[in-house]
Amino acid sequence: MQILLVSATPFEIQPFLAYLSEHFTKAEENTFLKNELQIEVLITGVGIPLTAYHLGRVFAQKSFDLAINAGIAGAFNRNLQIGDTVNVISEQFGDLGIEEADGSFTDLFENKLLSANDELFSDGKLLNPTAADFTFLPPAKGLTINKVHGYPPSIDAIRKKYEADTESMEGAAFFLACRQAGVKFLEIRSVSNYVEKRNREAWNLPLSVHNLNKVLTKMAESLAG
Repeated sequence: MQILLVSATPFEIQPFLAYLSEHFTKAEENTFLKNELQIEVLITGVGIPLTAYHLGRVFAQKSFDLAINAGIAGAFNRNLQIGDTVNVISEQFGDLGIEEADGSFTDLFENKLLSANDELFSDGKLLNPTAADFTFLPPAKGLTINKVHGYPPSIDAIRKKYEADTESMEGAAFFLACRQAGVKFLEIRSVSNYVEKRNREAWNLPLSVHNLNKVLTKMAESLAG
């Protein structure tokens, strides 16, 4: 089985990289083998443009049985606890559109510049058609943005506009690339903070990274046999 593991930064998956180095054979740079399992690691950099570019490039060159996007996320949904790890089953672009004269925001679907329902989008959302195959994690709805929210009025507006549980800077780009390439995929996010007034002291990066990498390690152990 050939897996592409995608992360914005090496920091988010560093414990898993250490696990791969110890328990797998390094076949080439960023590629690890054990039995019939091959894991290729792709660090894209933060944000939609870099994620889209690097995925487009790698999908044009290679085939994979599964692509996994692993990273941390903020949570809109207060039923999620800091450190919870979820299977993001849908994604939306949260700031792709037009700022109107009155300060309101309309997205490209509302302006009919993109079709909200076609082979990729369903009511403006990107769906993972095989998300139900990964029942070992609770499902969540993702929102992808270029600017992380930290100003309460902006947070209130985006929460009212979109129904989302988590916020990231790469998820929708990952969904779009995988859908267009016809690659089965899974987005795993661990909650590091709530989407609230900017306060980095309230974040728990060590816990979210630990829990994220624990899931990745268990998946690798199960698939490698």
